[in-house]
Amino acid sequence: MTKISPEIEEDVQAESLLSVSADVSFSSNCFPKYKLGPENQIVEESKEDSKGLSLKEVVEKETVQLSEQHKRLSVRDLASKFDKNLTAAAKLADEAKLRDVASLEGHVLLKKLRDALEALRGRMAGRTKEDVEKAISLVEALAVKLTQNEGELIQEKFEVKKLANFLKQASEDAKKLVNQEKSFACAEIESARAVVQRFGEALEEEEKNSPKSKTQVMDMEHELLALRTQIREKSVLSLKIQKELAMNKRAEENKSCLYVFDGSEALGSHLRIRPRSDTAPSLSKCSIQWYRVSLDGSQKEIISGASKLAYAPEPLDVGRVLQADILSNGQKITVTSAGPIESAAGLGSYVETLLRKSSSEFNVVISQMNGQDYSSHSNHCFNVGKLRIKLCRGWITKSREIYHTSMQLCGVRGDGNAAAKSLFWQARKGLSYVLTFESEKERNAAIMIARKHALDCNHLSISANQTN
Repeated sequence: MTKISPEIEEDVQAESLLSVSADVSFSSNCFPKYKLGPENQIVEESKEDSKGLSLKEVVEKETVQLSEQHKRLSVRDLASKFDKNLTAAAKLADEAKLRDVASLEGHVLLKKLRDALEALRGRMAGRTKEDVEKAISLVEALAVKLTQNEGELIQEKFEVKKLANFLKQASEDAKKLVNQEKSFACAEIESARAVVQRFGEALEEEEKNSPKSKTQVMDMEHELLALRTQIREKSVLSLKIQKELAMNKRAEENKSCLYVFDGSEALGSHLRIRPRSDTAPSLSKCSIQWYRVSLDGSQKEIISGASKLAYAPEPLDVGRVLQADILSNGQKITVTSAGPIESAAGLGSYVETLLRKSSSEFNVVISQMNGQDYSSHSNHCFNVGKLRIKLCRGWITKSREIYHTSMQLCGVRGDGNAAAKSLFWQARKGLSYVLTFESEKERNAAIMIARKHALDCNHLSISANQTN
């Protein structure tokens, strides 16, 4: 057998002990004792209760050990992180030092460069020396320019700082002024409130002390009402006088005109252009266009399709002046009505009565259909409802259309004798009628009711132009 020295044995025991983790815990510090039983079986000797630890104590002990181990690990992690951060901080400090070295002032670097060139000039000769001298002069010029730039920069910084201080002072002064004005305004408002309150209290006292105050107030109200009535009458009279003056002015202008209107300037009439003298050019060789003009002359609207000698006014012309431009041999002659077109008597109340109904029916005769004369002159029913217009004969419906933006309904732009009783109705594209009513009143009422219902159906209005 090989004999092991005591030193080697101690080393082996130390290595075996070091290899075991310090974090491992055993329930006891000694091995259990065994003995041989019958039939050579190993039997563990029973432990005395007084020498062993209970399960609760073992758990508490291991819990304490684990918590201490966790603390040691936490401190270890913090230390490693601190070391890493310290290393990073050192690297950043080195980089900052390098940047500080690189960020020296320009004139210092130029001075060092000039000293280096001076030292180099003493060693050189010939053409190289001349180049070095040129480089030195360039460096000196650059140093002078750098100094000038630094001086300008310092001056600009000073000016900016001065301007900032000035603006700051101005802002503070403005704030003070605003606060002062605000305080003055608040004081004035409070004084005004106090004055109003005193007046209110004084009026209340007067009303309590004077029993005739209510009667006086009522008398003043009656006087004000009378004054308003007088002002209204005066304004109506003033408008009437203005209209008469405008009519007289137009009459004076029309006296010198070669043409004049024949007919009553009101709904239900039929205006016709006629020459005032035999020297006037023949109207058959002239082009004509009718317009509706506002009373003050600021708005002038062309009447589409009205290009003949005669024109029958329609409800849209009420309150406006009719004007006809006659173009002959390159010269334009303008004829205007003496005053605005007036409404027919009783038309307004008649329309209001019809609007109370769900629909209004009128007896009509079809004069034209799609621009061609209609052969049958039988009576038809023209029904104007709140949502649609229908043209029928008995049970037969010729056309039924709801209100839409492309529908057209207006007076006929013709010069026939029945123009004041006729209207043009384009139900839709490709289908149009010229309808003749029993009276001018019914024709104008049908136009007004249809436009009112179209407006109620969120359409601006039925077009007032005749396209054919």
